[in-house]
Amino acid sequence: MDTSPLNRSPQRALDWLNFFLADVRDGLGPYLAIYLLAVHHWQPASIGLVMTLAGVTALLAQTLVGALIDTTPAKRAIVVIAALLVTGSCLLLPLISTFGLVALTQSISALAGSVFAPAIAAISLGITGPKAFTRRVGRNETFNHAGNACSALLAGGLAYLYGPVVVFYLMAVMTVASILAVSRIPSAAIDHEVARGLAHTRSGEVHPAALRLLLRNRTLLLFAVCCALFHLANAAMLPLVSQKLSQVNLSLATPLTSACIIAAQLVMVPMALLTGAKAEQWGRKPFLLAGFLILPLRGALYVVSDNPFWLVSVQLLDGIGAGIFGALFPIVVKDLTEGTGRFNVSLGALTAVFGLGAALSPGIAGLVVQVAGYDAAFLTLAAIAAAAFLLILITFPETQPRLSGTPSSAGH
Repeated sequence: MDTSPLNRSPQRALDWLNFFLADVRDGLGPYLAIYLLAVHHWQPASIGLVMTLAGVTALLAQTLVGALIDTTPAKRAIVVIAALLVTGSCLLLPLISTFGLVALTQSISALAGSVFAPAIAAISLGITGPKAFTRRVGRNETFNHAGNACSALLAGGLAYLYGPVVVFYLMAVMTVASILAVSRIPSAAIDHEVARGLAHTRSGEVHPAALRLLLRNRTLLLFAVCCALFHLANAAMLPLVSQKLSQVNLSLATPLTSACIIAAQLVMVPMALLTGAKAEQWGRKPFLLAGFLILPLRGALYVVSDNPFWLVSVQLLDGIGAGIFGALFPIVVKDLTEGTGRFNVSLGALTAVFGLGAALSPGIAGLVVQVAGYDAAFLTLAAIAAAAFLLILITFPETQPRLSGTPSSAGH
């Protein structure tokens, strides 16, 4: 990576952008349910429907957002606008209480929030170029997880002292900080053709590949299937653990779940650092195999004991799997689309695919719990995760060009 002073300045600004956006990019997240239940006294079904509508909105927007990021040179401005929309939508909540208005504001928030991942990936690639992108993504994920842990600690402590509404003001502060951080990234530091995965030619002319060629990229489609299975298995595990904790000791369920989330984020920090530092030397597949193997292991270990501290300890393994996957996901997509000019639209499309898996996960797990109990649900999720691991092990190639010996293209 270039360490000249001209390059270090946007790199440091990108570090802080990832740190501060960690609190903004997902909106209120789990705090939305707490606020609507505690302050507006909503029924759980109404809260769930609002969150579902917001999730579906984000899911449908991902591919289009990726296409927008590919084509626009105004990536920094889009990040600023999205941050303001997310925060503004949340700051309106204390002023409104009807279902329609709350659903509208949270759908806008989810739509805006879908911008951050492809925009940050594009800005990162445009600043570093493809060779240094792997290490940069590791830094992005490290600062993102650190920001998540810090904001969760602040939100928990301030909400305990001043009530749930303080979470809105914390987000507003983080938004201002993220806008300051993105303003410190010089526009000239971003090569917008490189940011979309285009390679410069000797003539200086660059042309993006036709979108239909991406559908012929069998390795990219296989990776999409593996990502969907990973999140289909993963998304329901923490909610199931929370439910089991509630059954064992209701008074400890919330603090233990919060501690579990914060600790997992802290575990993700070194995993993201390791992935970013070594994925160029060791290749992508060893990290993918490690990340995908952790998931069926977690599912199987949950059935060993109902002890709350055992359940929380096993959940810490999520920090390993999610830390690796979060860092490696944009790197593999970059490998498979390099030179096509379709990096961000591919990133958005695959995000939508694994988002669909994540959306289906709680419903499937809930049905299994109702019919056969929690142990059966954990083992079902573990079986899905094992299928994803076997796909990676048997059929997925090494995508690091230097190690695979073949150039990345949409025609794989």
